[in-house]
Amino acid sequence: MAFDIDRYTATSVSVNWDDLDFEEFSRTPLPESTLRSLRYMCDIEYHTVCYLRDLLVTPSHKEADVSAFMTMWNREEFWHGEALAAVLGAHGITVDFDQLKATRLKLGWKDRLDPIKQSMLGNIVGKDFIAVHMIWGAANEWSAVAAYNRLADLEKHPVLAVLLRRIAKQEARHVAFYATQARERLGSSKKAQVLARFALKNAWAPVGSSVMETEEVTHVMGHLFSGEDGLREIRKLDEHISRMPGLDGLKIVETAMIKHGVEVAAA
Repeated sequence: MAFDIDRYTATSVSVNWDDLDFEEFSRTPLPESTLRSLRYMCDIEYHTVCYLRDLLVTPSHKEADVSAFMTMWNREEFWHGEALAAVLGAHGITVDFDQLKATRLKLGWKDRLDPIKQSMLGNIVGKDFIAVHMIWGAANEWSAVAAYNRLADLEKHPVLAVLLRRIAKQEARHVAFYATQARERLGSSKKAQVLARFALKNAWAPVGSSVMETEEVTHVMGHLFSGEDGLREIRKLDEHISRMPGLDGLKIVETAMIKHGVEVAAA
């Protein structure tokens, strides 16, 4: 495979923001709509450990490269949460870990059952489950890259934009791993293609929609992807996914955005 996992694990570092002038946020504070979106992004980055928990009970954790990647992926995503929390803190918004815990606890039995469901499904499906995990991860990470770059473009804040593009750059490495794995695994298994197509078409939703309130999902996705420019980004995401073996014609991102009330531009 093209992705060099050894190089990735050797060069994985936390995103840096110590060199950025956070006093600029006092001089040029961010608008409420952007802070609301950043809070959503921050919470979801911190929830990565819960997604990792669910995946460690599936066949994915038995693959050395996948296991190594997920370890570093979880670490990098945690630091993305820390960086965004620092921006929020500069605006007097404290990210309270008790609140993050409360968000998870509100899911109740669903959250407790998720690892069990993932384990049962993974063991029933077998190794082809890994292909589904990889393309699902690719879809999520493509979305994350687009989201961070879109917010940087929309806000054009001299400090925030730099930080968001640094985060997007790390997310792009995550895309490279997931997409490389997905392409190889889907290309070698028709069963995996069928399973992945079914899962994406029927269950994929914007990252965070399983955790956050519906109105927050709608706000963030609308903030980032409404209008003609947003629609172009949405369709680029669907194009990435539909180029994968067996997934041609899928429009899961556009469908999900419309379902969540995002006012996409007319075709």
